[in-house]
Order: sequence, then structure tokens, then C-alpha cells
Amino acid sequence: MNITRRSLAMGGLSLLASASMSSLSRAEFGSFLGIGEGIEDFMLATDAYIFGYPLVTMEMTRRVITNVASPVGTRGPMGQIIKLRQYPDASFRDVTAPNADTLYTTSFFDVGKEPWVLSTPDMKGRYFLLPMLDGWTTVFQVPGKRTTGTGAQTYAITGPGWKGTLPPGVKEYKSPTAIVWLLGRIYCTGTPEDYAEVHKLQDEFKLVPLSSYGKPYAPPPGTVDPSIDMKTAVREQVNRMDAVAYFTLLCKLMKDNPPSAGDTPQLAKFAKLGIVPGQDFDASRLKADFVKRVPEIAVDRIMLQFKVNKAVTDENGWTFTTRTGIYETDYLMRALITAIGLGANRPQDAVYPTSQKDAEGRKYSGANKYVMRFPRGQLPPAEGFWSLTMYDSGYFFVNNPLNRYSISAREKLKSNPDGSVDLYIQNESPGRDKESNWLPAPAGDFILMLRMYWPQEKTPSIINGSWKIPPVKKVA
Repeated sequence: MNITRRSLAMGGLSLLASASMSSLSRAEFGSFLGIGEGIEDFMLATDAYIFGYPLVTMEMTRRVITNVASPVGTRGPMGQIIKLRQYPDASFRDVTAPNADTLYTTSFFDVGKEPWVLSTPDMKGRYFLLPMLDGWTTVFQVPGKRTTGTGAQTYAITGPGWKGTLPPGVKEYKSPTAIVWLLGRIYCTGTPEDYAEVHKLQDEFKLVPLSSYGKPYAPPPGTVDPSIDMKTAVREQVNRMDAVAYFTLLCKLMKDNPPSAGDTPQLAKFAKLGIVPGQDFDASRLKADFVKRVPEIAVDRIMLQFKVNKAVTDENGWTFTTRTGIYETDYLMRALITAIGLGANRPQDAVYPTSQKDAEGRKYSGANKYVMRFPRGQLPPAEGFWSLTMYDSGYFFVNNPLNRYSISAREKLKSNPDGSVDLYIQNESPGRDKESNWLPAPAGDFILMLRMYWPQEKTPSIINGSWKIPPVKKVA
């Protein structure tokens, strides 16, 4: 058995996740990392890294998405609405774990100087939701079919310190931060006819600064910064940052995107490291002997939450939580969702069970064939819709001959004689007669995600545990 420093560190992290860990174990963990007496400050630095991970990731995402002169594809300047006209494909790398069920209608805008007004048309009964995320990835408001209905609506999104009067008929939504990410989703079946209907609705969305509301408004062109990396996935860009650059950016961002009042006790500890909201980062407070190890171990701690966080349910090979969208002081959960599903909704709007291994605990591989069977009447209970999505090991779409990245009821799934429904998860076609139920897999490793939008709250329900996700079984 090859025991490396990394494997020892991961074992130490598992101990650190336990409330019963002894001081001796903590000292041993420090020696594994070559840190010695500085282990307490080192772990505090990883705490600070985890705390800031959502805000730093949100900013890096904003930079990439808005670094264009005018809206094109999945990108658009600040304050302009991006209207995806078709589902993202396998080339999409802006956000991890994208969906292929809705047409994103999104925008980044800054409410630090003045409010912005969003007007939406009559959605004619169509399922949609418009979650608004602050800089820390908290969904502070979510108008949509579930919450506000499908009639025409107008909202003013105001900043943390704004006070003023709004025009009649305009409802105020106050953002806790200057950064706001409107991450709208409109359900679409993907047919040419339905694409056209959704496009008409998208074109009626309006977003303007309050000072221009009710007046002719032409958004200014965006500013393109050639120094921004537009090719590397945002998560990789964040994870590659050294600790000093990371904390410098975090402190800068906290000036306009203040932490919540509930964060005060944690922030008081970070002051020891030179991390103080409203102030520039004091790098001299961060010890040089361990600074290089902080990002690596912090990211490991984040991903370890799949195994140790009590808010994570693990059953039949599926892992999920109903603690998305609003995190309060669960900083590790907030960072985990940022890493694997930035932009996740509140659980009332969506639950995202994820599976990395089959029913027997083995990693998925396109070299094998799998079946996921839903008993009669037991397809995922959702008021909005459900889908099963295929990702590669990095949570991105995979090229396949059908250009099918997810499977759902819109594929007109065929039932078995007993009323059950089988989904075929494999690299090669299961046969023409079964292709309606086929979710194409890559040749290598892959990950599955089951989306349930507006999950049913009455029994059977995934939220109260009365509905269980069936396992994915390898076919002999």
C-alpha cells in the first residue's frame, strides 16, 4: 500500500471533521503537513478560505461571463440580460453542473450605486423561476410560478444601504450585497416550436437602472479585459489561486459585499490572519511556512463534506441535501455547493441528488452498462419537472450521438409490461427500440445528477423522506 502525505492528510481531515478529535491527533496532522506548531493558525486559514470560497468564485464567474462587448451565447455585459436560445452543449464551461431542461435567462448587475428594475411578461402558465443570488450565493428572492405566479411582474432590486421611493407597482427586493446574479430558468421541451415560444417570452424581459425606468434605455457596450482567462473553467481558476492573492481579492470584495451579521463570530477569528471586512488584506499576518498548503487542504475539506456533513443524505448510491440556497453559518456546505453546483436553488424549488457510484459502491464507468428502474407510479414526484443528467468527472456535459445530456418524461419514456420504467445508462445504444429511455454515457468515468424542480412536498416526497431514489445497478 502506497501511503502518501496527501493520503495521510486526508485521513487527518476525516479526524478533524469529528468533534471527538484529540489534541494529539491535531498535532500529528500538523506534522503530516510539515507545519508543526502552526497547525491552529493553518486550520484557521483554511476556515477563512472556505468561508470566502463562494464570494471569490462568484466574482471570478462574473468576470468571465460579463467580459464581452455585447450579449453573445452564454455571456453578456454587466446589466444586460443573457438569453440562452438553446440548451448548453458539451463545450459549455462557465458554470459547473449546467442543466439541459430550461433556457437560462440571466444577468449580473451591481446594485451598489442604484437599484435595477426587472420587468417580466405574462408567462402564460409556463413553469419558470428567477432566483436572485447575492455575492455569497444565498438566494435572497425567487419569484416564479411557485411563489408569485405567472402573470406579468416588475421588481426593483435594491442594494444593502439604499433608501428611497419606488414607482407605483414596483415591488422591492433588497439584496444583501452589491453583486447580484439573476439566474432565471424557463422550462422548455427542446422542440423547435417550444424554443420559439420561449424566445418570445425572453425577448419581453427588461432590466434597466432605476434612473432609466419608464424612459428609453439603450445599455452601454461592455468593457473587454484581455487579461481575463476566458478558456479555463472558473473553478480551476479559483482553485489555482495562491492564498495571498485569494485573501487579497476576498477582502477587496467584502468592502461592497458585506458578510451577514451571523458571520461576526467567525470574522473575529479571521482578524488574526489579517482578514477584516472593509479593510485591505494584511499579508504580513499570514505565516509563510504554511501559506502554500492552504488552498489544497481547504479544497479537500470542502469536497470531504460529501462524506461527513450531517445535512447530506446518502442512500442507494445517491447523495443530496435540502440545505441549498440558504446556508446561514454552514460555510462548508455553502462552499461544497459552490464547487459542484454554483447557482443552486432553494430546496423548495429544486433538489439535486448526485451519484458517483453504482448500487454496489463502484465508480461509474462507460465500460459498463447500467439500469435505473422506477417501480410503477414511482417516477420522481415533482410539481415542476424532473430530469436525470449525465456529466463527466468534472461536472460538465459529455458529447454523445444523440446530443442528449439529460433524460426525462419529455422523451416519452417507454414502460415495462408491469408499469415500471427502466433508464438505460451506457456508452453504446441499447437498441433502437430502447433509445427513448437511453442516457448516453462517456467511455470513461461519469457522474449522474437527478434534478427535481418544485419537488412535491406531500407524500411521496424526497423532502420528507417518503420517496426514495432507486439505485443504479450494473448490468451483468
